[in-house]
Amino acid sequence: MGTWDIGPFDNDTTADFGGDLDEAASEERESMIRGVLGRAADTVDYLDTSGGERAVAAAALVVAQHPDGEPVSAICGPSEPLPVLPADLRTLAVDALDQVVSELSELAELWAGAANGSKWRQDITRLRNILDPPVPPQEEALFEI
Repeated sequence: MGTWDIGPFDNDTTADFGGDLDEAASEERESMIRGVLGRAADTVDYLDTSGGERAVAAAALVVAQHPDGEPVSAICGPSEPLPVLPADLRTLAVDALDQVVSELSELAELWAGAANGSKWRQDITRLRNILDPPVPPQEEALFEI
C-alpha cells in the first residue's frame, strides 16, 4: 500500500496526484479534482484503493478552501495554487468520502485491518463533517404537537 501515514497525501498515489495537479494548467485543475471526486462518488460496484486514495486527497483540497478547513500538507500535496473551487464540489466531495468508507471500498477494507484504521476513519469523518456538519440533536421541541 505505499502508505506512510493516515493523511490525505500520505501515500504514493496521492503524492503523484499532487504532482499531476502541479503539472496541469491552472484552468485544468478544477476539472481534475471534479473528475476524481465524480468517479469515486458514482462507483456502483467496488471502489479500488487508488480511486479511494485520490478521492480523499481531492476532498481534502475542497476542505482546504472551506472557511472551517485547514491547509493540505505542502510536502506531498500540490505546491502550485489551486483556483477557487466552486461550492458544488463540497457535495460531490461528501458523496465521494461516503463511498470511500463504504462496504464497497477496497481502501476501507485495507484500513479496517490496519493498526491506525480507526484513526484513518476518524480523519475521513473529520473531513466530511467540515463539508457537511452533522445537525446537533435538539434538546427540546420548538413547537408543541
